[in-house]
Amino acid sequence: MKLPASLARFRSAAEGREWLDSLPAIVAGCAAQWRLTVGPPFPDSYVSLALPAVTSGGDEVVLKIQYPDRESTAEAAALSLWDGNGAIRLLAHDADHRALLLERCVPGRYLSTAGPEAGLTVLAGLLPRLWVPEPAGFGTLAAEVERWIAHLPDTYERCGEPFERMLLDEVIANLQGLAATQGDQVLLHQDLHGDNVLSARREPWLVIDPKPLVGEREFGLSPIIRSAEFGHSKEHVLHRLDRLTGVLGLDRDRARLWAAGQAMAWGFEDGTVLPGHIEMARWLLAA
Repeated sequence: MKLPASLARFRSAAEGREWLDSLPAIVAGCAAQWRLTVGPPFPDSYVSLALPAVTSGGDEVVLKIQYPDRESTAEAAALSLWDGNGAIRLLAHDADHRALLLERCVPGRYLSTAGPEAGLTVLAGLLPRLWVPEPAGFGTLAAEVERWIAHLPDTYERCGEPFERMLLDEVIANLQGLAATQGDQVLLHQDLHGDNVLSARREPWLVIDPKPLVGEREFGLSPIIRSAEFGHSKEHVLHRLDRLTGVLGLDRDRARLWAAGQAMAWGFEDGTVLPGHIEMARWLLAA
């Protein structure tokens, strides 16, 4: 089996090389266990291996092998809880190998291709369906914020202090205040953007790839507000903020500051700063 080039970055660490080397055997085992005919991997898998497959009964499915990191731990639990309500269905799960058998979205077009306004309409309809109240067994937004605050200053320094420290300090102070004053707790998809919703047959659009957390609804808008697939400019970002908070009746300032916080927290990758994320944080803090 030829692995997609998008997974080559895992070769830089021993754990990644071990995982990549284990994949052919895991795929073969899952194919036998679930009686699948497996096709070549999807080329745009960046944090997991995803392959189209067909069951013995002729159903089109996806076999997904997750990289064993913290963020992938609860994906199966979230999909199981949603049970197809606005999201793809989990059909089977092999916890030992982090393997998921998933409903396949056909034709599988990214929501980002539908255009910004149509995309926001779809997402505004999907979000309340995903917000299961007070679910058990998931990591919390408050704990995630603690990790961000603990690691951001060191990351900032290792990247050569690429922008003024005052900006980082403002974001950290806002995150501390937000985490301590949250409203009702619901299940959140903290990576819900224009390329994590696909066109399907069962419903027009279905959510994929959750990174679930439990926290207040305003944070759930953050990845959409930041979704550059729908336009990367101050005007685009603030329009998404205003439209989503207006339609869903959420607190604009809390959603604004959460989005700035996530933009900063996710604004560093592989020892470098991601300028677009920092730019978004600036726009949101000034709005």
